[in-house]
Amino acid sequence: MTGLGVVFRPQLPPERLRPLARLADESGLEELWLWEDCFLEGGISAASAALAWTERLRVGVGLLPVPLRNVAITAMETATLERLFPGRAMVGVGHGVQSWMGQVGARAESPVTLLREYLGALRALLRGERVTTDGRYVKLDGVALDWPPAEQAGVLAGVTGPRSLRLSGEAADGTILTSATTPEGVRRARALIDEGRAAAGRTDPHHVVVYLLTATGPDASARLRAELEAEGLGSVPDLGVAGDAGAVAKAVQRLVQAGADTVVLQPTGDEPDPEGFVRFTAGEVRPLVL
Repeated sequence: MTGLGVVFRPQLPPERLRPLARLADESGLEELWLWEDCFLEGGISAASAALAWTERLRVGVGLLPVPLRNVAITAMETATLERLFPGRAMVGVGHGVQSWMGQVGARAESPVTLLREYLGALRALLRGERVTTDGRYVKLDGVALDWPPAEQAGVLAGVTGPRSLRLSGEAADGTILTSATTPEGVRRARALIDEGRAAAGRTDPHHVVVYLLTATGPDASARLRAELEAEGLGSVPDLGVAGDAGAVAKAVQRLVQAGADTVVLQPTGDEPDPEGFVRFTAGEVRPLVL
């Protein structure tokens, strides 16, 4: 079955997370995704709280910007989430928005090199290995987790460019694609991911998560159009969806047919009723998505 989730956008204050997460859990929705956008809410702290407030909901962080975080810290926090809430936490890492990284003095000259080194070290630490590496950016001297996950914790990469997509296929366990990805964009991404997987000789599953900008209600089309235009995407065809549950389900299926395993509905930034959006996704869209 296709995975289906919603985004808790960090434009909402942190205190809104508890009721929305509990509603998602109680309504039967499978996944809630959080963002660590600068300079809004912390991804790991928010994920830990959402997991503690719920019983069965899976919570994803898509994504943690690697220039901001030493890889050992990310490994420690990911392992802790996995041991506290087995099988319910999903962690993605990525380059981060370069202008934000510049603001905090963490911009890398080669983001792809940093992500490659980071993914290799992070996945090794989460496997319980003792890691020594002296890369351009990632440097570890005999580091091992005292409390690695009991089961292997998968690491996703949130990436967009061709080199980074190939790298995700080679070095990550899954890929997160932004809401600026059309169905054809998913197909292209899958092809690049598969190139990376083939180059690395990988045959294990690779999970692709895609955000879908979604609006529903009487002003849905206007809100969707305004957000796409604000993001400079107004002229991109077949991007986002506005309408009722049937229209949204068809948009989800188009992404799935293109290669997505999980589709995460991303409300517009001006969504007037985030709780209603969760109810709509769980109660109306989920029954229509196979």
